Amino acid sequence: MDEKPKKMAHYHLPGLFEFHELYRAFLPLYWCHREYFYDWCDIGSVYGAPAGCIWAGGRTGGGDSDPRDVLALMQEYDISARLTFSNSLVRREHLSDKTCNRLCALFHERGGNGVIVHSDLLLNHLRENYPNLYFVSSTTKVLTEFDRLRQELDREEFRFVVPDFRLNKAFDRLNALTPSQKDKVEFLCNECCWFGCQDRKACYETVSRRNLGENCPEHPCGAPGGGEGYRFSRAMANPGFIGVTDIRDRYLPMGFSNFKIEGRGLGSALILEFLLHYMTRPEYQLHVREAIYLDSMLDLF
Repeated sequence: MDEKPKKMAHYHLPGLFEFHELYRAFLPLYWCHREYFYDWCDIGSVYGAPAGCIWAGGRTGGGDSDPRDVLALMQEYDISARLTFSNSLVRREHLSDKTCNRLCALFHERGGNGVIVHSDLLLNHLRENYPNLYFVSSTTKVLTEFDRLRQELDREEFRFVVPDFRLNKAFDRLNALTPSQKDKVEFLCNECCWFGCQDRKACYETVSRRNLGENCPEHPCGAPGGGEGYRFSRAMANPGFIGVTDIRDRYLPMGFSNFKIEGRGLGSALILEFLLHYMTRPEYQLHVREAIYLDSMLDLF
């Protein structure tokens, strides 16, 4: 991977609040030792939501890091911070939630930050009250039909749109998008969910209900291997998987630049494996792994 592509890959990384300590160790290394990392990629954003946010979706919010500390770290390295407020079941009475509004006000004040959103009701509230934020259409919408994806890309409210991972390899239709549409596509690269899953929306709705404080049972996952939890090896075998070679040799030449790495709730050790796979030159992966694992302040699990 010596020849640099014409376009840069921008990675959108998980765990803004959950993995704050990991990023405190990783970002100085990334900044000071650029020779360790591919020169055709960078960090476009880090996303997440702290525990206790009723607007959160996709996953239950996690992490108790002070939002001001989180934003200070991102600003130090000129990285956008995104709130994952992708709850699909927000009602009008939820719009006055003090915790979520305070977070949005803080992110709005600092500038350059965004919100990943599902609900149009919430989107309108955010646009009206926090105009400095940008917005990302969430993968929790499960956009599996290409015409629906194209319609979403044409909405001026969104800077980025994350399609369902099952459209990742629809190359003929993806290549037919306009350059401006391609700039808005943000591919979910490492999804472990079964490619044939028909219950993805229901699964996300269960998370939304739980974040709203509703007493509801866990969504029963009937997918093959669904009870085993996340496995990067299984994600790599998924027909929708996008690996580092795919990004460099296919997606960047096609005109796509934005790639989302999932991983909230998976633990810092696995996030480190994603950083190694997607960003780190093979000959330096041991250097990065040792530097992170030997950081006495970091509790990897």
